[in-house]
Amino acid sequence: MIIKLAILEKDQSYLNRIVNVFGIKYADKFQIYSFTDADVAFATLETAKIEVMVASDAFEIDVNKLPRRCGFAYFVDSPDIETLNGQRAICKFQKAALIYKQILSVYSENAGNVSGLKFGDDASKIIFFQPVSGGAGASTMAAACAVHFAKKGKKTLYLNLERFGSADVFFDAEGQFDMSDIIFALKSRKTNLSMKLESCVKQADNGVCFYSKSPLALDMMELNADDLMKLITELQLTGSYDYIIVDTDFSIDREALKLYRKAHTLVWVGDGSELSNSKLSRAFTALKTAEADADSPLPNRTVLIYNKFSNRTSRILDVGIRNIGGSPRYEHATSAQILEALSAKDMFDAIM
Repeated sequence: MIIKLAILEKDQSYLNRIVNVFGIKYADKFQIYSFTDADVAFATLETAKIEVMVASDAFEIDVNKLPRRCGFAYFVDSPDIETLNGQRAICKFQKAALIYKQILSVYSENAGNVSGLKFGDDASKIIFFQPVSGGAGASTMAAACAVHFAKKGKKTLYLNLERFGSADVFFDAEGQFDMSDIIFALKSRKTNLSMKLESCVKQADNGVCFYSKSPLALDMMELNADDLMKLITELQLTGSYDYIIVDTDFSIDREALKLYRKAHTLVWVGDGSELSNSKLSRAFTALKTAEADADSPLPNRTVLIYNKFSNRTSRILDVGIRNIGGSPRYEHATSAQILEALSAKDMFDAIM
């Protein structure tokens, strides 16, 4: 993945230093265009297909004139400034690794809304599991998918973002931290989030990484759309995982759709019953309507898995969702036994 980065800076000495450092440390990540003149920079943005622009706060930038594909942030002198003129701010006087990470974050947030911008093949693959029809076992399928990839030697994180969900139902490991610690770090903005994510994560014996549930479900309800976007973006930028399996409640409001665009694939889970199929059909129609004008519509990234499928009472739904497989109901089996049986299925390989 090579990101085309434009740096607009009046201080020629600083500009030379950062271009030199980035050229040495991140030559495989950035193609850098440096400018001291704003008019020259803007003339180059479109022709060079610049994907991120960082400009000194000495310039007044009209972000409305930036190409849609171009993310933007200001360079500022103080680490205490988070935004400037309504735009993200990056302190120029900090370690190059931190500046690099913040620029990646700017790129990532913009890439989620623009067709054609995406992370390279070396980035974490994000898969959302959603219980569109309810009661079909979407969380179990999500956990089984995480186990499936972990068994293949892939670094996998199971991230339960359901308001009343719990990763601890499926996974167990020692450790004193939980999702409430992550939520506090997100809300306070005073903690190094990447370090907090690393210190709070647990790893089960089967190799799956996870965060334990919040002691209070009300803590999960404190997370807004911006918090969730920041959390998933930060997890992706750490580069710690091959797969991030997100288990979340279903919604198609504007903020939810924005978050879903971070996903490589949306996995809907149904049981093939008449009620389940009806809900899935209506939801898919609503999703297509909501995404009618999108550059890269989410329905194209949506797949369907059947769980608890019965040859007597279940039927395959035919509304345009790609069906990648399913599983029957496991009678008289424990949660651990069901998870083990599901994780062995090849259908998860068809998700990507």
